[in-house]
Amino acid sequence: MKFKYTILYVEDVASTLDFFKRAFGFDQQFLHESGDYGELNTGNTTLSFSSLKLMQDLGKSPSRAKANAPIFEIAFESNDVRADLSSALAAGAALQQDIREESWGQTTAYVTDPNGFLIEICSPVAT
Repeated sequence: MKFKYTILYVEDVASTLDFFKRAFGFDQQFLHESGDYGELNTGNTTLSFSSLKLMQDLGKSPSRAKANAPIFEIAFESNDVRADLSSALAAGAALQQDIREESWGQTTAYVTDPNGFLIEICSPVAT
């Protein structure tokens, strides 16, 4: 078994894919012709997006992300946290925590995307 993908529920899949491409440099892997489902090429695990409308049509009751009360985060490992944070902010991310050197040997910064999802931009942990 392997961890294949994570699906985040968003209002507008196409604009979310565009944001992640501009903010983090991920390539769009797939966008369904309906516009209700899309995927980014992020490596071994796919980051996917589904519209809230599609989930409601399928009988689900998804909630919107809350930037001020996140219940999870996604993390992108970076070799240049400062440059990647700048790219994310230029693409429209909102700063939640500026760059910080952590006691466990990692550099971290946090932003939220336009949907309100919390995103960590972090260096590899120094060993």
